[in-house]
Order: sequence, then structure tokens, then C-alpha cells
Amino acid sequence: MKFVTFNPFRTIGIPGIQYVKPEHLFSEREKIDQADVCLFPENWQVNALVYGMKTPIFPSIQSIQLGFNKVEVTRALWSVCPGHVPYTQILGHSEDSIQKILQNFPFPFVAKEIRNSMGNGVFLIHNEEELREYAENNPTMYIQEYLEIDRDLRVCFVGDEVIASYWRINESNSFHNNVAKGGKISFENIPQEAIELVTETARALGIDHAGFDLVFANDQFYFLEFNTLFGNQGFQQLGISIEQKIYKYLQTKHSTM
Repeated sequence: MKFVTFNPFRTIGIPGIQYVKPEHLFSEREKIDQADVCLFPENWQVNALVYGMKTPIFPSIQSIQLGFNKVEVTRALWSVCPGHVPYTQILGHSEDSIQKILQNFPFPFVAKEIRNSMGNGVFLIHNEEELREYAENNPTMYIQEYLEIDRDLRVCFVGDEVIASYWRINESNSFHNNVAKGGKISFENIPQEAIELVTETARALGIDHAGFDLVFANDQFYFLEFNTLFGNQGFQQLGISIEQKIYKYLQTKHSTM
């Protein structure tokens, strides 16, 4: 198979691959036309590749467009598993919105920037002053109930299956569990219920490459979000080559098309 990648760091070791800079999407059209699959396009490239050039892409268009920001993620999750999403409101920046938040969310609650990762842009709001400070910097306000947890579960779905899962444990009594913020990785006691929930949800949405973040609270699992581009710390510790998982999946998928 012939591949074009727009992100060489996520495709190291995949055979038959050529690198095209994203900004050369149109000037290197010949390479794209000859490729069986184009890997890891940026969001702005997807419509041209899929609808104009009729080029198969990986991750899927659903993975890229639904995973583009927290608003799209949440609306997608609402559509297939609303009972597994914490109470959330997505509002434009206005005084009416601020008053609505104050009426509907007890302190503390969580406020997020709609595009960020690795625990950045996530705030625990304790009072009206902190809410207004957040609102000043975010034209779209993403507000979510606070769930008392000391860990979250990262479940990595690639192709048509979960390939790795691990807890990210907060040992510093801070608000964030992310590995980038000092969370500890544990591969012990991964609940099968969570694996099945992620598998069902990913398949329902047409997602073939994402890291899903879940928490267990109130006797059930909740999705916090999913990210199309996720960290590889867990894979390194498990000795899993995600590039080889991708390659085998694409070989199988396109040999049957």
C-alpha cells in the first residue's frame, strides 16, 4: 500500500509512506492521488481530501471533525450516550449566560477552554469572580459539574478495538490527573465495563483513532472527552507500537474494499 502522511511523527515506521507538508496539499496533488490512504490530515484539509479529492483518510473524518474541540466532542457524546456525560452547558459569553451558570451550577464547578489538551485550559471555579475572569477570556463558555475523583481512565481506541487502557492517578491532591500534570499511570484493575462502553461509543460515532477519558462517579462511568491526537506514554510502558496497529488495521480495511 502507498501512504501519504501529513504528520510524520505519528507514522514513524509505517512502510510505503511519503511525507507531504499540510500547506502543500494542493501543490503536491500527484502524490495524494497515488496514495491509497492519507494519514493524519489537519482539520482544515479534511473536506478537500474527502469530498473533493475522494481520498481515503485516517483517522476517519468523524474522528477528526468530532474530536476538533470539546463542543463537538460533547455534542457527539450527547447524541449516542447522553447518560454518560456529566451535566454540561455550552453557552456564549453574555451576562445572561453568567447568570444562568450561577443559577444552575453550585460551586465549585469546572470551566474549560474548548480547544486545549494535556490538562491545560481546565479550571475549577470556586466563586463568581473566578467565573467572570474565565468568561472574559472565553467567548464560548464550557461549564461542567464537578465530580470528586482522584483518577481518570484513558482508553485508546485504534482501528476497531481498544488497544490500551490505563488509569491516571492524582497523587498530589491537585485538580488535574493528566500525566503531563504529574499524574501516575497504572495498568491495574481496568474495568471491562469501561472498555465495552468505549468500544460501543467509538463504533457508533465512526471513530477509529482516539483517546477517551472517563471517570467513575455516582456508581457509573462518565466521558470527559476524547482526543484524536493523544499522548503515547502508556504505549511506551506497555511496549505497544501504535504505528503497527494502524498499519495492520489499514491493510485489513482496504484489502476488503
